[in-house]
Amino acid sequence: MSKKIVILGGGESGVGSAVLAHKQGFDVFLSDFGGIQDKYKAVLDKAQITWEEKQHTEDVILSASEVIKSPGIPDAAPIVVSLKNADIPIISEIEFAARYTDAYMICVTGSNGKTTTATMTYDILKAAGYNVGLAGNIGKSFAYQVATESFEYYVLELSSFQLDGMFHFKANTAILLNITPDHLDRYHNNFQEYIDSKFRIIQNQTADDHFIYCDDDEVIGKELEKRTISSNQQPFSVKHEVEKGAYLENQEIIFNQPQKDTFSMSIHDLGVQGTHNIYNSMAAGLAASISSIRKNEIRESLMDFKSIEHRLESVIKVKDIMFINDSKATNVNSTWYALESMPKNVIWIAGGVDKGNDYDELARLVKQKVKAIVCLGLDNQKLHDAFDGIIPNIVDVKSMRDAVKTAYLLGKDGDTVLLSPACASFDLFNNYEDRGIQFKEAVRKL
Repeated sequence: MSKKIVILGGGESGVGSAVLAHKQGFDVFLSDFGGIQDKYKAVLDKAQITWEEKQHTEDVILSASEVIKSPGIPDAAPIVVSLKNADIPIISEIEFAARYTDAYMICVTGSNGKTTTATMTYDILKAAGYNVGLAGNIGKSFAYQVATESFEYYVLELSSFQLDGMFHFKANTAILLNITPDHLDRYHNNFQEYIDSKFRIIQNQTADDHFIYCDDDEVIGKELEKRTISSNQQPFSVKHEVEKGAYLENQEIIFNQPQKDTFSMSIHDLGVQGTHNIYNSMAAGLAASISSIRKNEIRESLMDFKSIEHRLESVIKVKDIMFINDSKATNVNSTWYALESMPKNVIWIAGGVDKGNDYDELARLVKQKVKAIVCLGLDNQKLHDAFDGIIPNIVDVKSMRDAVKTAYLLGKDGDTVLLSPACASFDLFNNYEDRGIQFKEAVRKL
């Protein structure tokens, strides 16, 4: 009798896990408490995988030998509590899929910049001719790619939720970009729990592995003082020189690694600009260098890189007002980077589902650069509490169409309208992608 695998969640991660588990000969059952999209039902039906939606049949789920939980399902969900009480192992898709590939793993996490850095790293490896897949919190699921492809390298973007379900997995090269308060509602409002989650990126690493991290991040620095790190450390910094890693000197990024050629490139040659992208480029360049990609290929790929959709994405100018889509900024720190890279006279569209945000760290930048705030959400009280009296124009709206129209009417020639919500999207939109798409459609209809 084959081992029974139950998958909770019928989205990209769950369906990919089901396909891989089925291929490996397991008895597979997929359950989603919500609805499953037709495209995923078709994949499950084609593979003859049993599934249910809009319910969890508990006796079937509790008969599992192992459960693969999609990252969006919180540990507090009743079915997850029942599984834990029954001592049934619960793992993530990443943990499961890694059992069936010997590929080299380059793994990226952090509160901000994950998608850009992972995509940059993937682009460099791909351009250099490497047989590489991009997965994790981006694109086709890791499990589905392991089931259907034969990549020798993977670049994985990993959220804290994915890392929480990883136990034996090991990153050959781990990248930790930054740690700022985020998703604290999932971590009992305990920042240390979230920090511990992010540091799972280096679990199981040995002296043969590599750990790339931001040496300017105070939280990471304090945490490193408490931990013993087995892997080769390669820090990066825009504030000071590092002996091994990457740093900024006279507007040049210096990539400095023992046993490899030191090389540099001007920050003005980067395909994407802003301090956050200097950090992202340093991390991606170091990961590529560790993987023995030539310096000229690294330099050329970083010069050619273009911003990804929904992350500081320039849309169009309308009567000399620039509209920028930063819908992927779902926390305060991400919005800080966006505002930091803007000129003055910003009309800032913000708001959504608050995740325990503290807007104090934005106060200085908002005073310097923001002329008006358009609050887009069902409950905007925290934004008003933070910025009433600082910004004279704060307007509440309940739709993207009204947000864009209001921002446009508040703007003048040379202004910038920035959608950088600092909040999750689920009050008014399906997800941050839906929010960004609606923003771009509304701008183009002006």
